Amino acid sequence: MSDNSTDLKMKRGVDFIGVTCVFFCHDGEGNLLMHKRSDNCRDEQGRWDCGGGSLKVGEDPIDAVKREIKEEYCADAEEIQFVTMTNVLRTREDGVQTHWIALVHTAKVDPSQVQIGEPTEMDDIGWFKPDGFPEPMHSACPNHLELVKPHIPNL
Repeated sequence: MSDNSTDLKMKRGVDFIGVTCVFFCHDGEGNLLMHKRSDNCRDEQGRWDCGGGSLKVGEDPIDAVKREIKEEYCADAEEIQFVTMTNVLRTREDGVQTHWIALVHTAKVDPSQVQIGEPTEMDDIGWFKPDGFPEPMHSACPNHLELVKPHIPNL
């Protein structure tokens, strides 16, 4: 038997259930931050999405949200609120089925701090009102948006 560890690499959300911290960044004035996924993303390229990222082993979900906001948007989270957990079952464009547990949050950020922190993963960012979101959106985003609306001021 050969020692080919690259053949044994498992993928979150495909080979086992992935856990992701999803967050909608807001400015407290009814505007939500969205980014457009680049061609380098693993799926749903060219779609507008809220923020999110995988929970690391031993990491607290609130700390994961803080880390991801800093990485993705170069901003500090002023207020983070856990909203709910969802079960996200999808079939990617290539036919692969995925399964994620999404820990959904809201987070207030200072718009003056926000910029693209992951230029290889994001083509664009912008602030939008919920009734004026750009299209197309990530497949899980509309459901998550409805869940967070009551928890974001001035929406």
